[in-house]
Amino acid sequence: MGEDLDRGQILLGEMQARLMSDQRTLPGFAEQSEHPAFVPSRASGLSRLDRFVARAGRHYASNRNYDYGPEKRGNVSCLSPWVRHRLVTEEDVLRAVLARHAPSTAEKFIQEVFWRTYFKGWLEQRPSVWTAYQNGVAQGLRALEKDRVMAIDYEGAIEGRSGIDGFDQWARELVATGYLHNHARMWFASIWIFTLRLPWELGADFFLRHLIDGDPASNTLSWRWVAGLHTKGKTYQARASNIAKYTEGRFRPEHQLSGSAEPLIEEIEHSRQPIPIADVLDKNDFLLLVTEEDGSIDAQLPRAPAAVLGLLATKARSPLLIGAVAQAFADGAVNDAVDRIGAPSRMVRSAEDWSISILDAAKAAGVSTVVTSYAPVGPVASRLKAAAPVLRDAQITLKQVRRSYDDLAWPHATKGFFALKQKIPQVLQGLGLAG
Repeated sequence: MGEDLDRGQILLGEMQARLMSDQRTLPGFAEQSEHPAFVPSRASGLSRLDRFVARAGRHYASNRNYDYGPEKRGNVSCLSPWVRHRLVTEEDVLRAVLARHAPSTAEKFIQEVFWRTYFKGWLEQRPSVWTAYQNGVAQGLRALEKDRVMAIDYEGAIEGRSGIDGFDQWARELVATGYLHNHARMWFASIWIFTLRLPWELGADFFLRHLIDGDPASNTLSWRWVAGLHTKGKTYQARASNIAKYTEGRFRPEHQLSGSAEPLIEEIEHSRQPIPIADVLDKNDFLLLVTEEDGSIDAQLPRAPAAVLGLLATKARSPLLIGAVAQAFADGAVNDAVDRIGAPSRMVRSAEDWSISILDAAKAAGVSTVVTSYAPVGPVASRLKAAAPVLRDAQITLKQVRRSYDDLAWPHATKGFFALKQKIPQVLQGLGLAG
């Protein structure tokens, strides 16, 4: 497994190095320092957090909206890849920031941490949105087969050949590095939807296939927000002047963008569902199942597992091929977690049917209980749901452990972000981080 992790990190480094070489030939590329090394390990994530935390206060608040380019990311944390896989947790980040800054000083950054939490909690209570999105991707792909003009526009967009300044560079940067500045993601989504008039689901799918921080909730709901579906009737419109300002003139797509952004509509109503109840551990020995949802799950356990199994669901993000950089980061994240736990028996596999791997590992370990982190709506949850009946028939008990952070925050993600924003002090107090 250590060799697999090394190969994943080498692949990631080679791809990012190639991007840096390729990007220098693009207009407006800023040859600046502070290009983050996205190594899929907890140690690397904590190192990134340590380097950034001093800037999480007023510096972040005044500079966070600027996209200076792939090699100048000192104005933002770039922690999302590690937080998405919970190699570094939200609580890790908040604890480090609040040890250095007053809550009022780091307010903007703290809110950004909770935006990701809000999206996860909101989608957990409206799982039909994820199903509708998946159906939309399938319909969009069928539409490409029938509409040659749309297919040409789609291919030009994902290959960075649209002719739109900024958009093309971001498309190439995404594929090559697996990362984009948040402001660039918003501009990109707006141009995709309102200028290129492509199905929003296909744009969200493009992101989810390539982002190393690709998260079903944050990605899907951010695209819906830009399109006017999340907050009904409210869209985000990319403007050439705004892009020029916040890229410091690197990109100026004047007269290339749509002058209007009419909100999209949908016929389906997504009713709110209660958050599923998490499981409680018993005293039985167990097999620990590590997924790409939580690379630090071992810290939540009262005792060491009898064995560890790592399973990947990255390929289930999309019916299309997953980007090599995103796949390598997910592989590395799970391998890092499994290696750090260090149980007597441990392995990492990628399989469509998880039940076979889980049953084999449980049998080898001589246990009838499997423990894993709670899987929010997305590919991992779907894999576990499909495996559950087979495990029950084999008298294997599957327990999903949810973090206190999620239990404290998710119930407040009922409508807009403001409801959760008001409760941030209460959540911090519940975590022992207030004051």
